[in-house]
Amino acid sequence: MVKVKQLVVALVVGLLLASAGAASAAGTVGTSFPAGFPAIVDASLGIPVIGFGAAGELERTPVVFLHGNNDTPFATACNPYGNVHDMAQYFLDHGYRASELWALGYQGDQCDLLSDQTRRSGTAHSTLANVPDLRAFVHAVLDYTGARQVDIVGHSLGVTLARAWMKEDHAWHLVRRLVAIDGPNHGIVNCSPDPLNYWQLPALGGFTPDSAICAEYGSDHTSFLSWLNHGNETQGPTRYLVIRNEDTSFVYFSRQDGAIAPVPAEDRDGRPHDFSRSAVLDGADAEVDLTGQGAYDPFLGTAHLGILNSPQTWAAALAFLTARHARG
Repeated sequence: MVKVKQLVVALVVGLLLASAGAASAAGTVGTSFPAGFPAIVDASLGIPVIGFGAAGELERTPVVFLHGNNDTPFATACNPYGNVHDMAQYFLDHGYRASELWALGYQGDQCDLLSDQTRRSGTAHSTLANVPDLRAFVHAVLDYTGARQVDIVGHSLGVTLARAWMKEDHAWHLVRRLVAIDGPNHGIVNCSPDPLNYWQLPALGGFTPDSAICAEYGSDHTSFLSWLNHGNETQGPTRYLVIRNEDTSFVYFSRQDGAIAPVPAEDRDGRPHDFSRSAVLDGADAEVDLTGQGAYDPFLGTAHLGILNSPQTWAAALAFLTARHARG
């Protein structure tokens, strides 16, 4: 694995941002699917999935953007984030066509959380419950565009969702490159039974040790993660880029992250555990470790959410996907 240090990242960002003024006016990424794209029903929610895409010819491999848990592919009436939409716009402004940019919203518009916050950690938000949605979506994008492969850019749960689908279907040949942004590849810190773990409160999501999300991610050796990481964490011909927070991230570090206070560094069994390197993937072709990403979260100032809205992340992902060779 080649680990790209922050000086190199700064150079890449500087070069790409310097070209921003020369980027052509390429239009605007939409918030819907094009005419003729099949309607896909969310397997766990029973409603049509949301997302975006566009008709047109291809010059590059289509990119599928996957948001994280409790997020959406664009801002909705119930979620002010949806930053994969802004990342897609950055790609459009720097050479991609709208027809090459797609996103799947696999948890609805999040308005159902208003009546029950514990759905944040429930079955419909779990990884395995959403694999059917991603499977159907990728095949629909391939059929609609005529492409042979897609690239995937995932944030947080979107990373492990992509990995789970690829492993379950042995579908690595369908994914040319995967950008894994701060993904919970080895568990999260929010699931311990300790009374100081306030994420257990129903009003804050109900991330109790036995909740569906914590059953998948509450330790580095849950049955789900043991299956997902068994053997080779970066299987197949797919090339992998990891982009992660090195200083703090409220789902991995027992450390203040913007407005979010730390919780004990314990797993779902109450055992001390350091999740700070959870986002790392053994065997990745490149890794970018970032700091200070809370500056890009305008609401809570968190690094975990800010990293998806960061020009450093956008530039590194764009460079990786458009490079002739992905390694390094």
